Amino acid sequence: MDSYACIRLDGGAGNGKPAKVQGREGTLVPESVAAAVNDIAPEDRGRAILYSFLAKVLYAAPKQDITETAQYYASDDSELGRSFKEFLSAFKGSDEAVVGREYHDLFIGVGRGELLPFGSYYLTGFLNEKPLAELRADLNELGFERAMGVSEPEDHIATLCDVMSQLVVGTADGEFTLFDQDRFFAAHLKPWAGKFFADLQSAKKADLYRTIGRIGEVFMTIEEDGFSMIARA
Repeated sequence: MDSYACIRLDGGAGNGKPAKVQGREGTLVPESVAAAVNDIAPEDRGRAILYSFLAKVLYAAPKQDITETAQYYASDDSELGRSFKEFLSAFKGSDEAVVGREYHDLFIGVGRGELLPFGSYYLTGFLNEKPLAELRADLNELGFERAMGVSEPEDHIATLCDVMSQLVVGTADGEFTLFDQDRFFAAHLKPWAGKFFADLQSAKKADLYRTIGRIGEVFMTIEEDGFSMIARA
């Protein structure tokens, strides 16, 4: 995949009309997100980078340049930190072709991969159903559209992680609010992302991606807990 499936429309959130589309060349690496969020609170900077990390490794097989981001999160003994240590241990010295084959078998396959990483499938058992239509309406309201040349539906797990990363950064810029993040997460990730990451950990073809599934599952729990505290405030 050469580009993320959703891009911000020119003019910020909710404009609904892309007079000029601000897209991306290639994938957005976590280091690029880090450069964009230097002025925001450390905890939100970490969230934005972690969402971008997940987006990158779920769009395509990871390259060695992603280890710098993983090492940052592996520096403590939290559950998330231990999950990143497991990822680094599995990724160290891995063969790029082998990791690429694992990604292909899991998500592409011949006809289809072992897993279908789409919200509509997890919520209804079918692709391109009502959850996708609802997502598209919400993306349009927030000021996102599918990037040119991308055929995958927008409810791909990597796309949703990328959008969340942009919402976190955009909140610091004043384009979005914490409640935009909360609503998007509650509607489009909370109902199924935990199940997807659990399935990824138990997938027959998963080796390195078993550790990525663990990272995703832990992070989704952290996010759910965080948003629940906002709701109680």
